[in-house]
Amino acid sequence: MREMDDRIKILSDMIAASSRIVAFTGAGISAESGIPTYRGEGGMWNRYDPNIYVNIDYFMRDPSYYWSLFHDVRYDVLRKARPNAAHAALARLEKRGKLTAVITQNIDGLHQLAGSRNVLELHGSTRKIYCLNCGARYTIDDVHELLKKSNPPPCPNCGGMLRPDVVFFGESLPEDTLARATEESENCDLMLAIGSSLVVYPAAWLPQRAKESGARLAIINRGSTPLDSIADVVISASAGEALNAVVPGGPDS
Repeated sequence: MREMDDRIKILSDMIAASSRIVAFTGAGISAESGIPTYRGEGGMWNRYDPNIYVNIDYFMRDPSYYWSLFHDVRYDVLRKARPNAAHAALARLEKRGKLTAVITQNIDGLHQLAGSRNVLELHGSTRKIYCLNCGARYTIDDVHELLKKSNPPPCPNCGGMLRPDVVFFGESLPEDTLARATEESENCDLMLAIGSSLVVYPAAWLPQRAKESGARLAIINRGSTPLDSIADVVISASAGEALNAVVPGGPDS
């Protein structure tokens, strides 16, 4: 307990001394809002083969697999999920002028719901859906209603194929978003890596790039990561618990 308190104090002092903080978040932060992780024990990919359900080639041949996963699993999870204490703490940091960007591997939109404004979604957002033919945009509620009648759901505007605005297996990360995330990482003075195992590249390269560019690196994650050895502080705790301790609420929250 004393060691944990010492690490929290170190991180608190680092945040106080920093003016350009960037957060890099992974599935662990969303898990605290009830969104299942993808890998490891209990991970979604242990039940659903990602090479079928979220592979771009498979999707283009038969999108019904993705939409069945969305209908049976993802929709209710997204509809019920709410930002947790960690999301709220990062939004407070941004509001206080300390945090310049949130770079996230997550596709659930919880950072925006918590109030964060500059969110760089490396893998897109499952809450955004558009037509490949006419470009019309739809919400998850719109598509859930369409799925009650047809799978795959057709575009109500033109009958074209709908797809979520996410990066499927077999696709590259969006170049403009990755470029902005790289710039933020290179120019920050403190990188907070939160709830990520830091093993999925190229995204996981960003905290390393921040460290190489002169920033301090703090890792908050329940498990070990390949970057623990170069981090300035490593906190093995829930994201909400740790961030609530170092970014307490106040009049601006």
